[in-house]
Parts: sequence; C-alpha cells; structure tokens
Amino acid sequence: MEQPVVLKKYANRRLYDTEKSVYVTLGDVADYIRKGRLVSILDANTKEDVTAFILTQIVLEEAKKNNALLPVPFLHLIIRYGDNLLGEFFEKYLSLVFENFINHKKSMDSQFRQWLEMGFNMSEATQKQFLEINPFRSVFNTFGDTVPSTPKKKPDDPT
Repeated sequence: MEQPVVLKKYANRRLYDTEKSVYVTLGDVADYIRKGRLVSILDANTKEDVTAFILTQIVLEEAKKNNALLPVPFLHLIIRYGDNLLGEFFEKYLSLVFENFINHKKSMDSQFRQWLEMGFNMSEATQKQFLEINPFRSVFNTFGDTVPSTPKKKPDDPT
C-alpha cells in the first residue's frame, strides 16, 4: 500500500508537501485524496496530527460552493450532541456505511450498464428479425437508408 503524503501545516495556515517539497492548497490536498492518496497533516511546531481538522475544512469549503453538505436537522444533532454520542457513530459506523454505499452504487451502475448493452443487442436482433418478415419491410423502408431494403424483382424474373 502506498505511503500517505505527509504535509506540514504552518502557523500562517500554509501547507507544505514534504514529498514534493512545495506548498499546496486545500484544493491540492483534495485532489490527492480524489486520486486515491492518503494524507497525514502535522502541525509544523507542535507535531500534533491535524489531519481531521484540515480534511473537515476541505469538506466545509466544498459545501460552501454548493451551499449544502448535510441536512440542517442533522447539523443540529451534531452540534447538540457533539463528541459524546456522534463521535463514536462517525468513527465506527459512518465510514462503513459510506463505503458500502459506494460499493453498492458501483455494483448497480455495472448491472445497469449490462442491462443497457443487453437491450441494445436485443434491439439489433429484433430489427433483423423484423426485416425478414414481409409486412414490415415497407415500414422500415419508409424510415430511410438505415434499414437495408430487399432487392426488387425484375419483370422477366419468373419467381
């Protein structure tokens, strides 16, 4: 497994990527995570782990753009119960629920894609079958060149 990107947070709120030796923005950190990298963020002075704080800040910045992240009643519960009840819930269950949701969504997307492909294949097979039935040839021929027409008989052809 890939090692996390270690970032240092300085007092001026700047983040320093120790792997690339450059300063990064919150957007850069979000991009690392979107690409599948883990990050570890340490306060440059105290060496305290501030990863959760910075990641929360990223989530809040994203929410500010959309003017919503979580439903208002849920936010009220978070504030009302704070670390006592919800801290345990977030730590133990929320990440599992979210991971299961993502896996389920991927599975459903794959299944739906298979259904669509099966439907497209069925459409082609059905269209070919309809072409072989005489009453439908004229109907298909009226809709353009997308459907092959049958060759017309010559007047001197006995069949």
